[in-house]
Amino acid sequence: MLSWTCPAPLRHQPRVVMGHGGGGAMSAELVDHIFAPAFGGEVLAQLGDAAAVTLGGTRLAFSTDSYVVRPLFFPGGSIGDLAVNGTVNDLAMSGARAAYLSCAFILEEGVEMPVLARVAEAIGAAARAAGVEVATGDTKVVESGHGDGIYVNTAGIGLIPAGVDLRPQRVVPGDVVIVSGAIGAHGVAVMSVREGLEFEAEIESDSAPLGGLVAAMLAVTPDLHVLRDPTRGGLAASLNEIAAAARVGVVVRERAVPVPPAVANACSVLGLDPMYVANEGKLVAFVPPEHADAVLAAMRAHPLGAGAVVIGEAVADHPGTVVARTGLGGTRVVDLPVGEQLPRIC
Repeated sequence: MLSWTCPAPLRHQPRVVMGHGGGGAMSAELVDHIFAPAFGGEVLAQLGDAAAVTLGGTRLAFSTDSYVVRPLFFPGGSIGDLAVNGTVNDLAMSGARAAYLSCAFILEEGVEMPVLARVAEAIGAAARAAGVEVATGDTKVVESGHGDGIYVNTAGIGLIPAGVDLRPQRVVPGDVVIVSGAIGAHGVAVMSVREGLEFEAEIESDSAPLGGLVAAMLAVTPDLHVLRDPTRGGLAASLNEIAAAARVGVVVRERAVPVPPAVANACSVLGLDPMYVANEGKLVAFVPPEHADAVLAAMRAHPLGAGAVVIGEAVADHPGTVVARTGLGGTRVVDLPVGEQLPRIC
């Protein structure tokens, strides 16, 4: 049986290792012990998908992200639409509709112009689909052998509507946990191409812009507590980050978590847990119970939330810990990943 997992590197490394980029405990160590002390600031301390700032009396969401996915093109997407959708979605998790993006390329000498053009076209098409404008950018070239083809960085800004306050510190016991659809497709789609694997059914990335779905949810009530898009580290990482920041426990009903059969089968072959596999077009929401049914209905009425389901709730017990109730009636702890199962997937 194949087992395509990224070895978990030892903690407290004297040098950067691949696990530091996985969105798990090692990534958190970089932020907590190197970046946050060096940068300081109350806004950075929020550690959200996007920073919520007030400028000239206007509330803005501001975010940046870099994309190093390999391969550049995969079923259902490419580094180009990831670069747009990823930043648009980070802004959406603050309740903002993205307005403008920057786009910076780091190119390795020798990249073929048709490949670069194809990536640029994908960025343009994704931006138009998301209703956002690429307003500024930059290009750098490094010597052959000092890069990996094409890296892309995007940053974005958007307006946060009045009355919207999305942050994990607002989560309280009793909040309902909703996921917008089936998980795991993006990471498996990238890995299948990278390793030349074939499954019974082709698995495509779920890459998509979530601004419209979030707007539909906020139209029901602005009193959503927190939203996250579970990218690096998957659903497990997002739930753990929220539980730790809110100082609540989270209980997930394992059988309620939607995993497509093709993804489940692929993860079984690859030795992966779908809860830790990256997504690029899904969100997880913590919603007050009195609004949960209406928000769920609004999500299901939107194309990108048609598969939305309730998967659990926030509880007062075991603060900072996520547990899953299994189909056999037991429970297991869903830890924050140390490194990452699949490197270079976004």
